[in-house]
Amino acid sequence: MHVQEWLDSVPAAAVYALVALVIGLESLGIPLPGEIILISAALMSSQHSGVNPVVLGACATAGAVIGDSIGYAIGRKGGRPLLAWLGSRFPRHFSAGHVATAERSFEKWGMWAVFFGRFVALLRIFAGPLAGVLHMPYWKFLIANVLGGICWAGGTTAVIYYVGIVAEDWLKRFSYLGLAVAVLIGLASMLVLKRKAKKAQTVERDAEPVGAGE
Repeated sequence: MHVQEWLDSVPAAAVYALVALVIGLESLGIPLPGEIILISAALMSSQHSGVNPVVLGACATAGAVIGDSIGYAIGRKGGRPLLAWLGSRFPRHFSAGHVATAERSFEKWGMWAVFFGRFVALLRIFAGPLAGVLHMPYWKFLIANVLGGICWAGGTTAVIYYVGIVAEDWLKRFSYLGLAVAVLIGLASMLVLKRKAKKAQTVERDAEPVGAGE
């Protein structure tokens, strides 16, 4: 089956629901590939006549904001025992080192850590629960949460959508292989950005004075 025919057979409502659900659960604190799902759905919207990129971006934003808010409430109620429990269940994402790194970012940047954390996989998972654990004022968290969700979800959807439009003629000449290559290119770009962000974060951490107790 041609890629275009296959894409048109996928219900738009199912795409919206899947994106909102996965991003919401990831924002709540469950390690899920929200970014991958959003990129794939945005690419699909550029080839699927029924998937509206504006609605898609709105659903992704709603999932991000609602998921983060629920994560905040859970973190505020569960406190540090919750982080310890998450560390035992998801050691790859919630190890003591990861928690310490995220906590330093929150202590240094405050609500900006919530905003910019939306663009970094580690902080995107931590933002809601950790902000609750650290008792960040909810109004500050909500402002950063909403603005970060709009910029991340809306920006990612727009960029990938227009990339898909530009590549439409190329994609139409291929079947599933073409779609897979396009998705892999998008994922590779995101991984490069993540690696650079992680490297910058490591350099910044190493550069911090050891005895900064002023």
